[in-house]
Amino acid sequence: MSLEEYQKLRDFKKSPEPEGSIKQAGMNIFAVHEHDASHLHYDLRLGMGGVLRSWAVPKKPPEKAGVRRLAIKTEDHPLEYADFEGTIPEGMYGAGNVRIWDKGEFILEKESEDELLFELKGKKLTGKYALIKTKFKGKDSWLFFKRK
Repeated sequence: MSLEEYQKLRDFKKSPEPEGSIKQAGMNIFAVHEHDASHLHYDLRLGMGGVLRSWAVPKKPPEKAGVRRLAIKTEDHPLEYADFEGTIPEGMYGAGNVRIWDKGEFILEKESEDELLFELKGKKLTGKYALIKTKFKGKDSWLFFKRK
C-alpha cells in the first residue's frame, strides 16, 4: 500500500485534506464519505495495510441485502482521511464538498486479489459485505453488496 498516488494528485497548500502517512494502527476502521464533486457519489474507505483502501460508489451504498452497487477502485488514502470533512477547493482534484456519511469498525474476513469479505459496524452500514472484482469498461471495477 502506498500514498504516493494520493499525494501526487493533491496540492496540500491549497486543499484542507490530510497529507497523511502510512500507519500500522487503526486498521479496523471504515468510513463512507458523501462526496459532492463533479457528481454526487460516495467513497468507501477500508483501513488495510496502514492506509484507507478506497472505492468510488456512484450510488448510495447498500444498506439491505440484494442491492448491488458498482465500486471503482481509487487511490489509497491516509487513515486520517476517515475523519475528514470539508470543501476541496475548485480546480483541485476531487473539488467539492466531502462529509462523513457513515463510519465505524471494519472486520476483514477474507482477502484475495479479486474478493474482499468483511463486516461493517457503522451507524448506517451494519453486517456482512463483499467487494467482488468485475470487468467493467476497462476500469478497476468491483461489485459492492451486503451479504445475506
